[in-house]
Amino acid sequence: MEHPEEHNDSLAFNSRIPLEDLKREAEQIKQELQKVIIGQETFIELLIVSLLAGGHVLIEGVPGIAKTITAKLFAKTLKTDFSRIQFTPDLMPSDVLGTSVLNMKTSEFEFKHGPIFSNVVLIDEINRAPAKTQAALFEVMEERQITMDGTQYQMESPFMVLATQNPVEQEGTYALPEAQLDRFLFKIKVSYPSLEQEVTILKTHHDRKLAVPQDAIASVLTPESLHTYRKLVQEIQLEEKIFSYIAQLVDKTRNHPHLYLGGSPRASLAIMNASKAYAAMQGRDFVTPEDVKKMMTPVLRHRIILSPEREMEGMTPETVIDMIAQSIEIPR
Repeated sequence: MEHPEEHNDSLAFNSRIPLEDLKREAEQIKQELQKVIIGQETFIELLIVSLLAGGHVLIEGVPGIAKTITAKLFAKTLKTDFSRIQFTPDLMPSDVLGTSVLNMKTSEFEFKHGPIFSNVVLIDEINRAPAKTQAALFEVMEERQITMDGTQYQMESPFMVLATQNPVEQEGTYALPEAQLDRFLFKIKVSYPSLEQEVTILKTHHDRKLAVPQDAIASVLTPESLHTYRKLVQEIQLEEKIFSYIAQLVDKTRNHPHLYLGGSPRASLAIMNASKAYAAMQGRDFVTPEDVKKMMTPVLRHRIILSPEREMEGMTPETVIDMIAQSIEIPR
């Protein structure tokens, strides 16, 4: 995509929105994680995009492919609080949000904060807990607050949920409700490493001996810097045809013959915000159609539901998203 000022005056282009620090620190986060995590470049990139866009991330993959360790190390690159909650079938909402406890000295109930009160919260195996506990996350993920006994408690900024889940076909998992899935900016699918990457993983572990992976990771980003960068991301420009392109992509999911449920307006906003954050990471102050196409699949794959016939045929949401992307003309 041509941009009028890009060729005329490169200095003017660089100075419209100061993105140099944002781009440099995003690269630093990548480099820190790649000290320990082999491959998974897309996974790491999408985590950073989500952080800059202020979204939550759902991470899906079979056990043992470094979903949890990547999320923990990612949190380590931020100078913020971190907590981890292991979801189990007997977990209650109060185990996540907190509960009112009677103070014997004052004879009054006091609210004892649960582990959700942190900056980066890793929820491990989110689909192993029943619907009542899943529902406890609805308010906190969308509104960054919880309501307990009529009192509202605000979450400190930044607040980001990283949730891992095992594929739904696995034993002892509950499918997450659509309303909860819609609150995740991205669903990232993590696959097995390639043969070469697996060899590198073995060598890295062998060379590391007893060293703890977390000790190799340095903190990069402060909450103050992140707040500044999120403001800059909001300044990224979109042309009229990009707005139209995003709207057409999402609208097509709502009347596609292969889909039972399409994307909501929240999906359109998610694609826009993710595209802005991705453009900023590249040091650009404008969104291109390629940015939109790149963000489209992780934003939509958990928001659309295939028709039962297509699901039985083995079709995947990603296949339909590709079909939709190819059916709409890319604006130039």
